[in-house]
Order: sequence, then C-alpha cells, then structure tokens
Amino acid sequence: MATFLYKLGRLTFRRRRFVALIWVALLALAGFGAASASTATSSSFSIPGTEAQRAFDLLEQRFPGASADGATARVVFKAPEGEKVTDAANKGEITGIVKELRSGSDQVAQVADPFEAQAVSQDGSTAYISVSYKVNSMELTDQTRDALEEAGKDAQGSGMKVEIGGDALQVMPHTGTAEIIGVVIAAIVLVITFGSLIAAGLPLVTALIGVGIGVSLITALANVLDLGSTTPILASMIGLAVGIDYALFIVSRYRAELADGREREDAAGRAVGTAGSAVVFAGLTVVIALVGLAVVNIPMLTKMGFAAAGTVAIAVVIALTLVPALLGFAGKRVMGRKARKGAKAAESTDAKGAKTPSRDKAEETAKGADAKPNMGTRWARFVLRRPVWVMLVGILGLGVIAVPAASLEMGLPDDGAQPKSTTQRQAYDMLSDGFGPGFNGPLMVVMDGKDSSDPKAAAERVSKEIESIGVVAVTPARFNKAGDTAMITVIPKDRPSSHATEEVVHDIRDAGRGIKADTGAEVLVTGATAMNIDFSQKMNDALVPYLALVVGLAFLLLMLVFRSILVPLKAALGFLLSVIAALGAVVAVFQWGWLGSLFGVEQTGPIMSMMPIFMVGVVFGLAMDYEVFLVTRMREAYVHGESPGQAIVTGFQHGARVVTAAAVIMMAVFAGFIGSGEQMVKMIGFSLAVAVLFDAFVVRMAIVPAVLALLGRKAWWLPRWLDRALPNVDVEGEKLQKQLTEGPAASGSDSGSDSDGGDGHGDERELVRV
Repeated sequence: MATFLYKLGRLTFRRRRFVALIWVALLALAGFGAASASTATSSSFSIPGTEAQRAFDLLEQRFPGASADGATARVVFKAPEGEKVTDAANKGEITGIVKELRSGSDQVAQVADPFEAQAVSQDGSTAYISVSYKVNSMELTDQTRDALEEAGKDAQGSGMKVEIGGDALQVMPHTGTAEIIGVVIAAIVLVITFGSLIAAGLPLVTALIGVGIGVSLITALANVLDLGSTTPILASMIGLAVGIDYALFIVSRYRAELADGREREDAAGRAVGTAGSAVVFAGLTVVIALVGLAVVNIPMLTKMGFAAAGTVAIAVVIALTLVPALLGFAGKRVMGRKARKGAKAAESTDAKGAKTPSRDKAEETAKGADAKPNMGTRWARFVLRRPVWVMLVGILGLGVIAVPAASLEMGLPDDGAQPKSTTQRQAYDMLSDGFGPGFNGPLMVVMDGKDSSDPKAAAERVSKEIESIGVVAVTPARFNKAGDTAMITVIPKDRPSSHATEEVVHDIRDAGRGIKADTGAEVLVTGATAMNIDFSQKMNDALVPYLALVVGLAFLLLMLVFRSILVPLKAALGFLLSVIAALGAVVAVFQWGWLGSLFGVEQTGPIMSMMPIFMVGVVFGLAMDYEVFLVTRMREAYVHGESPGQAIVTGFQHGARVVTAAAVIMMAVFAGFIGSGEQMVKMIGFSLAVAVLFDAFVVRMAIVPAVLALLGRKAWWLPRWLDRALPNVDVEGEKLQKQLTEGPAASGSDSGSDSDGGDGHGDERELVRV
C-alpha cells in the first residue's frame, strides 16, 4: 500500500492543476445538486420492534386520519392575580384563540377547546389548548409555527400569561456559530503548530471542501433516500473533524521530509506513502464505527451513520490527492520563515559542492536543533523512566472519574430541560403548577380488542387496572368506528423523564399481559413518553453489541496495520477506559449536577439515550486516528532498526506535536457546542470534548507509551502462522524504503519544484507503474 500511495502522491503533486480542477468541479456539481434539490423534510422516525411503535402502527391502521405520530402543542394560559380563566373576558379570549388555531394552518388535525375537554385547573387559574398536527414536528412549515406563536399574543395583551409547549416548536438546533468558533480556534492552533499561514490554511481549506461536497451530496439526495434534515449536522461535525486531522497528518509529514533534504515531489510521495497509509486505516476505523450504527436497528440512525461515513471517505480521498496537489502550489512557503532561511543558507554551495560559511552555519543550526529535544521527546523519555507510575496514575485517574458511570440513567430530555427563558420551559412549569407534572407527558394506552369477545368490557377492565396502579387521571375509552380498538389517555403523577413514570409504563404493560390472557384484548402503551422510554431501552440494549462490533473489527484492522496482537488490544482497552471516564463526567455534571452551573445545566435528569452510542462512534474514530498516527511512527522506527524504547521516543518526537494540535482542535470544535441553549446539544458537546481530552492526552500520550515501554519487544510480537496468514499492507513503508534505496529511478527528479507547477513528463511512466 505504501508504494502505491507513494506513486499516487507524486502523480497528484505533478498533475496538481488537473487534480485541483477535478475537486473544484466536484464541489460545484454537488453544490448545484443541493441547490436544485427540493427542501428536505425530517426522516421518518420509527423504532422497529418496540411496543410503542407497534401501537402507533395499529393506530394508523384502525384510526385513519388520527395522526398519532403527528406533532403536538399546548397553549397554556394563566389568569392574572385574583382572576380566573373562566371569567367572561378571559374565556372569550381563549375561545377566540381556539378558532384562530383551527383556521391558522391546513396542517392542523385537531384543536381541543379547554372548556369542553376539561383542561381547566381546579382553582381556575390555568387552562390549556391541546393542538395536534397531521405531520411530525420537523415537517411543520414556518407558516404553521408562526400561526401557533402568534395565537397567544392577543391574550397576553389582556393580562393573561400565555406560553407554548410541546414538540411543535421543536426545530433543529442552529450550530453555525459553534462551527465558526471551532474553525477559528483550529486556524489559530494550526498557525502555532506550523508557523506558516500556508501550512495552516491547507488543512482548513481541504476539510471545508470535503465537508462542502459531503453535505451538498446529502442535501441533494435527502428526499430520494429519506435522509432528513438531521443528517447533515452529524456529517459536517465528523467531516470537519477528520478532514482537518488527515490533512494535518499529511502536511506535517511532508514538512518533515523536506527538512530531511528531500526534493518536493519526492517529499510529497513519501508523505502520502507513509502518513497517507495511516490516514487510510484511521479512516477505515471511523467508517466502521459509523456504519456500525446499523446494529441499533433504528433506520434514522443507520442512515445518519452511512451518510457520515461517506463524508469521511471523501475526507480520506481528499487527503491523499488534493492535499499533495495543493502542496505543489504552495511551494516552499509551506515551511516556516526560519526553515526557509535555513534552506536558503544550505543551498549556498560553490559549483564543486564545497561548503561555504553559510552552509556550515546552516548545518550547525540543524545539528543544534536536533540536539535540543522537543516537548514530545522530553515527555517520552520521562515516561520511559517511570512507566509503571505513569500507567497507574493514568488508569487510576480515569477510573475515579468513571465511577459515576455506574449510576447512568438514560432517557430523552423533555421541555423541563429547556432553559428557563424559553416559552417551552415556562409552559412546562405552568402545567406542573396548575395540573401536576404528569400533564406534561400523558400516556396513550391502545387496546386491540379484535380477538376479544367483548371489547367494551375489556376496555373497562383496562381502565380499572390502570387506576389501581396509581395515576392522576384515566380518560374514558374512545373506540374507533369498527368498535374493535380503543384509546385511553393516562396522566401519570410525575414528570415524563422521571423514573416513576417509567415504572408506570412498565406496570401498565405487566397488567396488560394478564388482561390479554383473560379477555384476548392486547394492551399497548405509546405516546411520546412511552416512545422515549422504549427508545432509551433499545439504545441501552444496543450499546454492548455495538461496542463489541466496533472494537472487534477495529482490533482486526489494527492487527493488520501494526502486525501485533498486544498493540491493538491495548488500543481497544484504552479507548474503553476513556469512554467510560467520559460517561462518568457526563453523569456527574448532567445527572448529578456537579459543576452544573459552570456548564449552564439548569435542570438535572437522565442522560440523553442517544448520547453514549453517538459518543462511542465519534470518539472511537478520532481515538484510532491518534493511535494509528502516533504508533505507526513508532512501528516505522522499530522496523527500521531502532530499539523499542528509542522507537517510542522517535514516535513522540515526530508525532506528539501533531496529535496534540489535532486533539486541541477537536476539543475546541466540540466545546463550542457547550454554549448552546439546547440541553441535548450542550450534552453532546461536553461529552465529546472531555472524551477527546481523556483519550488523546491521558490514554494515547501517557498510558500507551507506558504500556509499550513495559512490553518492550513483546509489544510487536505476532505468531508466525498469523504473520504468514495476514497480508502485509506495509503501512510503515518498509518495502517502500527498500525500493527507494535500491532504485534511484524511483525518486526521480524534482520536476515539480517550480513554483508555478510545471508538467514535465521525464519519469511519468515510472510514476504511474504500480
């Protein structure tokens, strides 16, 4: 592989104009497709195999037009002090708003008058209008949302407090500001790392091109493939992260090859042949993690994973082709100013090759730079002196942080987790104060009496069984026209995301089994609250299989890369440790409330059920990036004859600075989302940022070299039979090195050294021969 990538890097460097033109054309075509495509709607959300989903499907079949999975809203009214909502003036205002809502949009399915639906509190201070829609929240038009928001403004003028809750106002969180902040911080870190604006700009430009192509393709195909409006967010986040990382690795290796005296075209080939090999396998691990989301068996997540994986694949191809092409355009400006001055001094030789004083000075400067170890070298040597202590401190530290993860409770946040300034949160609080917390999450019980001899008697028994469980209210059963299916609304005592409400759902389902055995009628519990509970359970059940699949496949892939058993095993175990520690930190902040005010957590509650799997997929990919890039350089040094300890130092000398920069960039990108007003976005940003912090700086930078130091040569051991069975992909470039050493024609002349990108043909036949 290294040989093929070496030739690819040289070819793209030589044909840089053509390569750049191809990528610009692809970006333009993808952008045109996205601009001409119809606006994407939300991907149909379903959870196959759950009771809540079966109930929804049954309602669509037996109650046509009921829009059971449509968006809902509650317009909550609170009368002024000393008044009641039943007073003539206030009642007239509310009745007028009911009429206004019914005629405000053709997407409205039903509007319930609070005075007819008994939606007035006992003290008469609070009332609410229930609004149901024909489509889900993401398919509501702006006109429909505007009509809902405008409905209560007139009532506010009369002195009543009016707030709106429900998922009808739910929109995709805007993340543009966070992404801009992340890109700005990334640019600053890259400038500091490289000391050159050109070198810093290359990873940003290529990452943005890759994200632009990926997101544009997703937008263009959204309606055809039912991808939905949520998919581009994940794709852009992952694409930006890995795109910067991969280009950063290639550019860094290219600069190192130039510093070793390589000609520019040869340096580009060697950079793609070595660092590019690491990029290919790091990209494969990310793709495995994202495609593995199909294990959860939730169509929306599966499509999001495949779309994001496609964006990662684009980032890999760009790193292998567009980056070396742009390096050709950049010339020697890719090096810092000091390095360019040193190169000019080194070129000051006489016609016979004799050294001039400036040449001597340049060599002395280079030797001095080599003699002075960088921060990565000093840290590696420290770890080699104290491997046991470094390993123990790292493992015990992450172990302590991981303790809260044992108390992990998963669920989906409700409006009670919204900031107190939002209308959704205020409507939530008003309903809790006027009616009780359970009114924010009513349960829908569906009774299928098709196989029952007396459906009405079965429905009465269902109602009595539910009342005995202990709930606030149970509405009379409402039958369909055929009289074989009934809907019963149940109001629990506690808030939707509470453990008590989850127990109520399980108790109703347990009672339903006895009812079915006695009457033949099947009892199903659904509604937004039950759907969230089932969704959380499904995600919880899928977490271990997902981890096993992702870690197992990545172990095999890394075994192929490193020709070792213990190195991949150590990588996988280290990743699990960092993930569990990150989960512990999330539980401590968002579930227990520790340091909650520092991160803007206004109400604690269960951890969003999608977050652990989402975090595993994203962080696993990034962690393997750092592992592959850092340890591949160690493996390369070891294969080329260095001792195990010296190979660790060499790996850190060349890779620590780049991995540190990549990790800081990713932390900045993810931490930008912590400032979001959305609890869900805030939680995702925090979890990803701390997970990258733990994995990059504790696991990869401390525990990994400590373990390798303790293992010594055993770290690179592989049984002979397995060594013969596994294909040699030559990631470390051993075969490439031999070929370049033995065959001078392989390196060729620096025909691309001209700054304007000349297209000489001298050794092109050798370049394209694979």
